[in-house]
Amino acid sequence: MINLKLGVEVVSAHNLLPKDGQGSSSAFVELYFDGQRFRTTIKEKDLNPVWNESFYFNISDASNLHYLTLDVYVYNDIKATNSRSFLGKVSLTGNSFVPYSDAVVLHYPLEKRGIFSRVRGELGLKVYITDDPSIRSSTPLPASAEYTTTEDPNVTHTHARAVPNPVNPDKVQSRHTFHHLPNPTHHEHQHDPSPPVVTHHLPKYEIDEMKSEPQPAKLVRMYSAASSQPVDFALKETSPYLGGGRVVGGRVIHGDKTASTYDLVERMYFLYVRVVKARELPAMDVTGSLDPFVEVRIGNYKGITKHFEKKQNPEWHQVFAFSRDRMQASVLEVVIKDKDLVKDDFVGIVRFDISEVPLRVPPDSPLAPEWYRLEDKKGEKIKATPVDSTPAISAVLRSKVYHAPRLWYVRVTVVEAQDLVPTEKNRFPDVYVKAHIGNQVLKTKTCQARTLNAIWNEDLVFVAAEPFEDHLVLSVEDRVGPGKDEIIGRVIIPLSAVEKRADDRIIHSRWFNLEKPIAVDVDQLKKDKFSSRIHLRVCLDGGYHVLDESTHYSSDLRPTAKQLWRPSIGILELGILNAVGLHPMKTRDGRGTSDTYCVAKYGQKWVRTRTIVDNLSPKYNEQYTWEVFDPATVVTVGVFDNSQLGEKGSNGNKDLKIGKVRIRISTLETGRIYTHSYPLLVLHPAGVKKMGELHMAIRFSCTSFANMLYLYSRPLLPKMHYVRPFSLMQLDMLRHQAVNIVAARLGRAEPPLRKEVLEYMSDVDSHLWSMRRSKANFFRLRTVFSGLFSVGRWFGDICMWRNPITTVLVHVLYLMLACFPELILPTVFLYMFLIGIWNFRYRPRYPPHMNTKISQAEAVHPDELDEEFDSFPTSRSPDLVRMRYDRLRSVAGRIQTVVGDVATQGERCQALLSWRDPRATAIFVTFCLVAALVLFVTPFQVIAALAGFWVMRHPRFRHRLPSVPINFFRRLPSRTDSML
Repeated sequence: MINLKLGVEVVSAHNLLPKDGQGSSSAFVELYFDGQRFRTTIKEKDLNPVWNESFYFNISDASNLHYLTLDVYVYNDIKATNSRSFLGKVSLTGNSFVPYSDAVVLHYPLEKRGIFSRVRGELGLKVYITDDPSIRSSTPLPASAEYTTTEDPNVTHTHARAVPNPVNPDKVQSRHTFHHLPNPTHHEHQHDPSPPVVTHHLPKYEIDEMKSEPQPAKLVRMYSAASSQPVDFALKETSPYLGGGRVVGGRVIHGDKTASTYDLVERMYFLYVRVVKARELPAMDVTGSLDPFVEVRIGNYKGITKHFEKKQNPEWHQVFAFSRDRMQASVLEVVIKDKDLVKDDFVGIVRFDISEVPLRVPPDSPLAPEWYRLEDKKGEKIKATPVDSTPAISAVLRSKVYHAPRLWYVRVTVVEAQDLVPTEKNRFPDVYVKAHIGNQVLKTKTCQARTLNAIWNEDLVFVAAEPFEDHLVLSVEDRVGPGKDEIIGRVIIPLSAVEKRADDRIIHSRWFNLEKPIAVDVDQLKKDKFSSRIHLRVCLDGGYHVLDESTHYSSDLRPTAKQLWRPSIGILELGILNAVGLHPMKTRDGRGTSDTYCVAKYGQKWVRTRTIVDNLSPKYNEQYTWEVFDPATVVTVGVFDNSQLGEKGSNGNKDLKIGKVRIRISTLETGRIYTHSYPLLVLHPAGVKKMGELHMAIRFSCTSFANMLYLYSRPLLPKMHYVRPFSLMQLDMLRHQAVNIVAARLGRAEPPLRKEVLEYMSDVDSHLWSMRRSKANFFRLRTVFSGLFSVGRWFGDICMWRNPITTVLVHVLYLMLACFPELILPTVFLYMFLIGIWNFRYRPRYPPHMNTKISQAEAVHPDELDEEFDSFPTSRSPDLVRMRYDRLRSVAGRIQTVVGDVATQGERCQALLSWRDPRATAIFVTFCLVAALVLFVTPFQVIAALAGFWVMRHPRFRHRLPSVPINFFRRLPSRTDSML
């Protein structure tokens, strides 16, 4: 048996808070893990102590390691009273523990223990797991020892929680006494090491929230052995305390009606300071000039307004927001200063006690500005120099919402051209038409005309976005020689003047005169009785849905034309709570950190959370809402590291991807709140890597159950996709252009959604060849047919009489069905009905998530990863090999897609009775019951005759749209949602 140990090296601390009253502290560290406690030595009078001490904890159960927490507390030793004062803490979850070979020293910012704790500084730790038998576990301190803990004497405690002594249960901890062995319920599963909040005079519901104990995250049950994967990559169900109350089993209990608007996120508080204007400011020099600006300070955090030159009545109208999590002071200072090249001069100050700042909860209106009289450095009022500012604590932070432009397909039918005049008069032109909209360029085939007229009858399709900024430009060009073309004429058509259509009706064609590309003599033009012209049929096709994302993960299936939209069937609410255990994406001040934000996409609405700077466990707590028009859609949430901050921001650095989560709407039960911690898995050239976990709450509420059930019988895509379908090559090209257009439009927003973010969210490279994806699709296909193989093996055992009793029963059943063939179909449908009812108890209770085993990402060969991450075209070989290699990748990519589609159809068959889509399975199970009853009372010969005549019916009775069973089948979910 391997004896695992958790090694912790306490290296040093930096910039600790002085607590001994003499500007220093005598710091020591206590560590708690799995009921064990260790303590370092005391460093006397040192705000930057260095320990370099190692401790080793016993790991009693390695399988439970991910649910344990290492708590590290820093204290100041007070020898006079034999007590200690709190300096800060660090909490690390078991997910962050790595082997010794991967361990590095990380400097963690110290967190607060309670809402009134005052902390600052960092603690350097090196944490790792080792199985070295030569290492002996450290001797833990006795758990019965008590140590009096004091806090900042300037802060009044308003609440405390009594914790029973683990040794003497009859002894209750006093208000300011802290036991060395912490309450395991209190510290277990605290994934977010960010500091607790600071506030004063909280309302009752906030105190109730703080008293609630965090519930441990539990692993969800895998619905098949084929999808099982390592525990570290698994989904975890949580029971957070959200705005509406505690979430248990997908339902909110003890809800708070005042927070019903944002009931999928935790309440967060910000101190907003709006600096409006000042008047009658005093002159600071002999010239009477003043260059004022305002500095808003809370502890070590401050914000500065712009400054005005020589103005005694300035107006700023600027707002500053301070998170309550990082407030380290109880006083807000608004200071007016005079801008100076050498040293800014003090003008006046206004101080606010944060405990007196009013609390604003939406939908309350903002506070009206008030005038405050300035004070000098001595605290005396300055005569007639008020400043207009408004502080208020609010629970609202405006999120960033983007609306993607409405996309259209532009169909250009090039019919013919007449009266073409080539440059060389002694030859007939070899002409073609080149059309372009923005960066999109398409060409017709070359027409080798034997007259001065040319006929093409070709369709060219483009993508355009509202409002239409680009024009359609067509030019007729003559192929003079190899690589040499000359323009005969061109025409420019504004897209705003193009006719729109929402069906396949015929658009009337028009003749357009071709303009000469170069200047000619005006008198010569007057002598010409005719000019070259081109015959075109141009329209904006609104009956299609412009695909701008992978077809497997579409979030919107509506056509472009709004008049074809159906009413919404429900509301999707998404609460992005927090992320834990994020992998550092950059180095700052010698330590790893990340500046993360989340992006969610559903339909045309994109949302982006605020960027949480310098935090590996950020709390977002932002809630968003979308209208749902089709349940067979997917919402995608991605986490990114912001690379645009700092002085070198906007320098072309790409925002780094941390991971994403996809959730199909049809897999959600209506009205249930799903609160899970999703693993963020990303494939790197070195293999699959877990970048952290994203904690979200999601709820799908149905507003029209009848309309939702009706959609299961409708085609997945709009009618035009079946009436006038595009080829696969056209769809890939148009999708690529649509992504570029959306990226360009959203990239002009402020802050912009960068192109790499949209490409990652839209899976633009999903069609490229990958050996890993091909193997994954093959194994998916093998899993689909594994049921048939099992039936074959079972029938072989029947034939071999491996189990005589089973063989005899099968013979009896076969003889009965042979004698009464009319019972075959009723028996099959009844059997499927019973299987569906039996599987109801094993139905999945959680949304799908990324699965490394299904994606074949656990043991992928490095050479295959190198091929997958290789550029296209390849850069690994000479020209000839590169050409062959690219051709192989292109063909193999299509084969991969076909195999994946076949696997998808098989998985949809499995989804009929698996309750992956609860509504679809309920419909099918009900149909099976009705079919079984009908077939019991209807002769088999009648059913067979009707079925045969229906299959061989006359084309007059057929429709071009897919039938109801096919539409129902195509809406069923598959396991593509679990593919990386």
